[in-house]
Amino acid sequence: MGVDRKDVAANVSPDPTTTPVDPLALSKIRPDLSAQTPVVRSQKIGLLVALLVLAAVVVWKPWAVARTFVLLSTVFYLVFTVYKFLLVRFSIADRSEIHITDEEAAVMREADLPVYSILVPMYHEAESIRHVVESLRKMDYPADKKDVQLLLEEDDEATRNAAAQVTLPPGFRITLVPKSFPRTKPKACNVGLAEAKGQYLVIYDAEDRPEPDQLRKAVAAFRRVGSDVMCLQCRLNFYNPNQNLLTRWFAAEHSAWFDLSLPGLCALGAVIPLGGTSNHFILSKLKELMGWDAYNVTEDCDLGIRIYRQGYTSRMLNTTTWEEACCHLGFWIRQRTRWLKGYIQTYLVHMREPLRLRRELGWANFLHFQVLIGGIVFTFLVNPLYWALALLWFFFRTEALTSLFPWGVFAMGAICLFAGNFVFVYVGAIACFRRGYYDLVKYALLAPVYWMMMSYSGWRAFFQFHVNPFHWEKTKHGLFEHKC
Repeated sequence: MGVDRKDVAANVSPDPTTTPVDPLALSKIRPDLSAQTPVVRSQKIGLLVALLVLAAVVVWKPWAVARTFVLLSTVFYLVFTVYKFLLVRFSIADRSEIHITDEEAAVMREADLPVYSILVPMYHEAESIRHVVESLRKMDYPADKKDVQLLLEEDDEATRNAAAQVTLPPGFRITLVPKSFPRTKPKACNVGLAEAKGQYLVIYDAEDRPEPDQLRKAVAAFRRVGSDVMCLQCRLNFYNPNQNLLTRWFAAEHSAWFDLSLPGLCALGAVIPLGGTSNHFILSKLKELMGWDAYNVTEDCDLGIRIYRQGYTSRMLNTTTWEEACCHLGFWIRQRTRWLKGYIQTYLVHMREPLRLRRELGWANFLHFQVLIGGIVFTFLVNPLYWALALLWFFFRTEALTSLFPWGVFAMGAICLFAGNFVFVYVGAIACFRRGYYDLVKYALLAPVYWMMMSYSGWRAFFQFHVNPFHWEKTKHGLFEHKC
């Protein structure tokens, strides 16, 4: 290897006085909450029985099955449309976010600030080392109270070589993640969690540019909220939204999700599927939950659900972390495939015992979970079928297709087609306007093309879940500088 351990020995964990924590602890102690087994036996049996029954009914009355499927799907589309609209409505409520002013953050005395642990998982990101070190060094927080770990994979020679060329500021260290299965970000984060020294902990990605006072605002927010709050989710957005058409769509989507949907959920007191970065945690409570599921490729979403199942909550914080929007279609599809595959994993894990999940979450959050996790995946998978049916009906209007849409179903479908699509386009447009991306509003009108790309990624995720569930398709960073 190009860099020996001794080359970075002065900055490398672990502390010999620290008791090591197994990064796979969740899968060993609570396998019922881990995606290590993608589909458990009871689910396989239930699915097999359902498929056999469905096959028998299809043979017996195929058109009745088709009409029922169209009816149920149409009802779901209608409910989902109303649901998204209500989230936007509640996003302007007072409880949608915790508001900490810049002045409130600035007046906090350094002596009163606790040690803050920062984890930065990095893999094949040699080009980002200097940037992330400088970005975190500039954060407005006492240098002697930053506990920063750059989590580098043991066999990532290029990134380790780059790290060896950088003089790390005080409080920064390199933690080597042993080469072992699974090769995922959450496993690396668990290695860092075991070595964390702070009262609070936050995750940043290698390309992140958090607002300088974000740590101070998080401390102030934690001191304001009740003891049930163990996580603060910051808003995420992009510093390259205008790079190309893909980044414009991506920025519109992120603005709608983090500026409208998640604050709306927060206002309702609903379960929040966390984003992959800028999650601020109370360290002791995160360890109580055994960190992240190393086998889940959307570990943030899964942890967001487990937080609520454990009796804790998450809140939104009014500060933004700026990321790099993926500008390359191939890398974007791989990233979206991983996200949706992780949603499938998360849904199946938590639905192993539906009655227990309902009891732990309560009815309201149980329904939120169905719509947010299962419903989003279902929408992307079934969209192509509906688009095909709509095109066939408009062009051919055969009697067979007409029979699938009796008057009531046709009326609901028409509402979804016109009012529903308008709502989703409107949400994207208003999110861009509120974020100040005025020149992106017009691109939100082309969102249906973006939805087609997401459906393609959804089907790719569905097939990949069955053949390679733990494969982590790495998002390529640093493309913005190369003007792809």
